[in-house]
Amino acid sequence: MLTTATPRYAAAEPYHWPYDGDLRPENTALIVIDMQIDFCGPGGYVDKMGYDLSNTRAPIEPIKKLMAAMRAAGCTIIHTREGHRPDLLDLPANKRWRSRQIGTNGVGIGDVGPCGRILVRGEPGWEIIDELKPLPGEVVIDKPGKGSFYATDLELVLHTKGIRNIVLTGITTDVCVHTTMRDANDRGFECVILSDCTGATDHGNHLAALKMVTMQGGVFGAVSDSASVIEAVRGV
Repeated sequence: MLTTATPRYAAAEPYHWPYDGDLRPENTALIVIDMQIDFCGPGGYVDKMGYDLSNTRAPIEPIKKLMAAMRAAGCTIIHTREGHRPDLLDLPANKRWRSRQIGTNGVGIGDVGPCGRILVRGEPGWEIIDELKPLPGEVVIDKPGKGSFYATDLELVLHTKGIRNIVLTGITTDVCVHTTMRDANDRGFECVILSDCTGATDHGNHLAALKMVTMQGGVFGAVSDSASVIEAVRGV
């Protein structure tokens, strides 16, 4: 378990994280964003759009190892899923229209694909992949948009549990993870994004999103990797 006797940091850029060394299990959460079949599974939404699934599947093994270490340390584990109501009343028309422009078959959000209706709650493709399934009692946040704070109770959950440090993982680096990090930063949370535990449909976008975080002395927080955070939470 982590201790409070001395400051605890994870190696990160552009500063060691968290900034004040106050890294404890009771104030630290791992958020695993949208590791769903629709985003990183065969036949899912990203696959049907024609993107290389290896980019969005790359974070799976590093997240598994990190999650095990943070569970063992007693940190809070939170999972998110992007998806819409079966009646699609929370799906903006322009979002659905744009989703149908990608790929070759005109199938988009809400339409039937190989894994059921795309990004619809309760459908097979909306589920979190087996490799990263939540354990009983772990928080799952269902969100209709990119950011994990929009139209959810995530902020209330974090405050109720006394969380101030957030480790961000999942997909995609440049969209849902970045949006969540920006929103968390604006709410005063101390954030770190992990380079090997995130991925994007385009590797260049992944790298650019990570670089953006390091600007201006860490404009949204810091960038690290799973090995550094595991070392920190294990107290090695």
